[in-house]
Amino acid sequence: MPGLLLSRSARPATVEIDAVNERGEHVPTAIAGEHPLTLYIDKRELVTLMTLGCAPEALVIGYLRNQRLLHSIEEIAAVQVDWETEAAAVTTRGGIPDLDARTGRRTVTTGCGQGTMFGDLMEEIDSLRLPPGGALTREALYGLLDAVRRRESIYKQAGAVHGCALAQGTEVLYFVEDIGRHNAVDAIAGLMWLDGVEGADKIFYTTGRLTSEMVIKAAQMGIPLLVSRSGLTRMGYDIARRVGMTLIGRAQGSHYLVYTGGERLEPP
Repeated sequence: MPGLLLSRSARPATVEIDAVNERGEHVPTAIAGEHPLTLYIDKRELVTLMTLGCAPEALVIGYLRNQRLLHSIEEIAAVQVDWETEAAAVTTRGGIPDLDARTGRRTVTTGCGQGTMFGDLMEEIDSLRLPPGGALTREALYGLLDAVRRRESIYKQAGAVHGCALAQGTEVLYFVEDIGRHNAVDAIAGLMWLDGVEGADKIFYTTGRLTSEMVIKAAQMGIPLLVSRSGLTRMGYDIARRVGMTLIGRAQGSHYLVYTGGERLEPP
């Protein structure tokens, strides 16, 4: 992005420790990294995120996007991550009006690692409507599930993480893992902004539950199809119906359940 000052401060996803197995043998074992990253906007502290640190700049940008604190990537002048101080400093071009009022109301979500939504995001859902297109064939769904399964992942090495992917058909455009699924989806939102990628013809995949938070964030990114290997919650179901999103859960191998928006799934 021209004119955007961006650090490149990814941390190693895993560290190796010495563990002892059931036979009393010492086994070198990879475990997931976990680091606090305090986000500052124009020198004002906003929140501390717990993250693997694999894509911290994208995480910060996507967090601000999905919290509706910023409305375009052009509003950001710089994102600088410094792990020595465990801080991410965001400089905006024009400031954020009414920041105190917009962040004063917080909802702690069900996200792993305890996510937070600021302001009245739930109320904004009433104005969100996804376009009716974005059809998906069963073959493309199976191909996507297989493509995600085949990826070399931190989960395979160390466990303890969630993964999210943005796909176009069976092509995985982005794949991000983090401590909580809310971090992984925010990082993908940030990458989409940085690369100018739109969501209308995309599919979002997550290993986590289809909660209200996941549905809201996917809807904000303009993505009509949300797929998970896990199940869903009542609020996730209700919001998906309101915004016109297709939810597919319990998706593994050749099995899946269509919860909402079945008209987007083409017949065999």
